[in-house]
Amino acid sequence: MDTEYGAIEREIRIEAAPEVVFEVVSSPEHLKAWWPDEAEYAPIPGESGRIGFHQDGGRVAWEQFTVVDAEPPRMFAFRWTHAEGEDAAPGNSFLVTFELEPEGAGTVLRMTETGFRERGWSEAVVAQNYAEHVAGWDFFLSRLPAYAAKAAQ
Repeated sequence: MDTEYGAIEREIRIEAAPEVVFEVVSSPEHLKAWWPDEAEYAPIPGESGRIGFHQDGGRVAWEQFTVVDAEPPRMFAFRWTHAEGEDAAPGNSFLVTFELEPEGAGTVLRMTETGFRERGWSEAVVAQNYAEHVAGWDFFLSRLPAYAAKAAQ
């Protein structure tokens, strides 16, 4: 199988302890400060909810969100974008994993998003979604270090 569009992987260093970074990537209150505009879920494995992004005209575009795993302070994983009323699973959602590793007084965060090819989409749709997610993560993850450092104070 062609591995192109298989995964988005990013690694960033954050000047905050893993415990702080874990809260920033798992807690709905913190998540809203650097990624979605709205977040309604409990950061507990198996719990479902949703995250929302403000659109033109004041509308909120909601995405389904299910916590897959939470191992404070080293890992948080969730599935998102599955249809409302469906259980999140391979084939109907993307899997995002944040792995946290202490490094000195800070943390190295490794983010991986997978599930593009598993959706059963045409090559063009896979490529479009992959490109949109790359651009999105590049934008939103760039906001994370400053916010986490501020949250650590």
